[in-house]
Amino acid sequence: MKLHELTIRETHELLSSRKISSEELTRDYLERIQRLDPQVKSYVTVSEDVALEQAQKADECLKSGEGLTPLTGIPYSAKDSISTRGVNTTCSSKILENYKPFYDATAIKKLNSANSVLLGKNNMDEFGMGSSTENSGFFTTRNPWNFDHVPGGSSGGSAATVAAGLAPFALGEDTGGSVRMPASFCGVTGLKTTYGRVSRYGLIPLVSSFDTIGPMARSAYDVALVLEAIAGHDPKDSTSRVESVQSYSESLKKTENLRGLRIGIPKEYFVEGLDKEVEASVRTAIKQIEGLGADVVEVSLPHTQYAIPVYYLILFAEASSNLAKYDGVRFGLSERTGDLMDVYLKTREAGFGAEAKRRIMLGTFALSAGYYDAYYLKAQKVRALIRQDFQKAFETCDALITPVAPTTAFRIGEKISNPLDMYLSDVFVVAVNLAGIPALSVPCGISNGLPIGMQIIGPHLSEETLLRIGYLYQSQTDWHTKHPPCW
Repeated sequence: MKLHELTIRETHELLSSRKISSEELTRDYLERIQRLDPQVKSYVTVSEDVALEQAQKADECLKSGEGLTPLTGIPYSAKDSISTRGVNTTCSSKILENYKPFYDATAIKKLNSANSVLLGKNNMDEFGMGSSTENSGFFTTRNPWNFDHVPGGSSGGSAATVAAGLAPFALGEDTGGSVRMPASFCGVTGLKTTYGRVSRYGLIPLVSSFDTIGPMARSAYDVALVLEAIAGHDPKDSTSRVESVQSYSESLKKTENLRGLRIGIPKEYFVEGLDKEVEASVRTAIKQIEGLGADVVEVSLPHTQYAIPVYYLILFAEASSNLAKYDGVRFGLSERTGDLMDVYLKTREAGFGAEAKRRIMLGTFALSAGYYDAYYLKAQKVRALIRQDFQKAFETCDALITPVAPTTAFRIGEKISNPLDMYLSDVFVVAVNLAGIPALSVPCGISNGLPIGMQIIGPHLSEETLLRIGYLYQSQTDWHTKHPPCW
């Protein structure tokens, strides 16, 4: 078996027994990136020198046997909104094209402590604004299953990297489905964590009340290994959860069935507009999960119909505020011509793409005098109702199962000229971010050569339950082992 075909667990066994070295493994991935990524276009930056230096350090740990973790010597990549010291962090925007942070995000720092190896930074929709990675300021990432189709967004580069075998795992960031949708479109496993479960320190924000860092890998077990490494309280993040981190992977090893679990199926997620093959695949997966011992019941989330407008109103508002700092004065691109107002206007005109400008303008409007109460405040009130829907469902259910997206990956260019159509593709994922709860995307089928994803949703801090369901489902199916033609 070739090195890129190994899971994290299999790779760890080879590294710890010193049958391969981290440097050998890293060079293998770097060579593969050089050969395949010109087609996939998943990387914005390849940090070869950093990777080889970290691999050599990992080999010293492997040789001494001190401080070993399941991720020691394992290469990975990260979405380009997650700060990496001395390595370009651009948010795939021209306004940050040459920005090199002087510090690591906490999630990166924890992976450094585990002696993991950073291969590079992944392409994304500019500042996370998009569902297809077509809104990158640099280039469009392509779905490894079919290069004419999108990989999803905004963490499309991270999902495509894992799907194409260009990294064993990747860090994504989920604002409104940005881990789960690309995981579904690319046939990998992706986890949107509980808000605050993973520190946001060093994550360049889009919507501060939604953003979460989450792992993407080939299986629920591999996702569990990464989550153990990056989760936990961080005093540098005031929204960080103080609860201790479970040994998720050890818990999965003890998992035999789903007896005692009650799974809810929200009727609002199986409606007109859902692709028939997507629905059939998800319902088949639900039957298989029922066969593992879970009880399945229908539930209702009545305010689901308002999730899209509420999510985007809040997103536009918070994004316009968060992006105000990019003004050509403090850091990033600066068009220093004319007076101060010219610097502001010309910098933002040259630096931001069309989708970023659209969202900034709509958000500024929603927050302006006379409209704040009518739009932003009302959206926050409906957000509370959506959160209450989930709370009520979890009074009788341990988890919910839905599709991730209404369709499989759409063609590049198919929706880019119609923003409303693009926004509607997020219909099954954004409510989870409004509620701040975790959700796992696992592959559950293939239609016309493109993967289908199933979404498993749970209450706050229920990652162990979600991973348990995903792990047992994957022990009975092989969808997560399927690979794209470029593999």
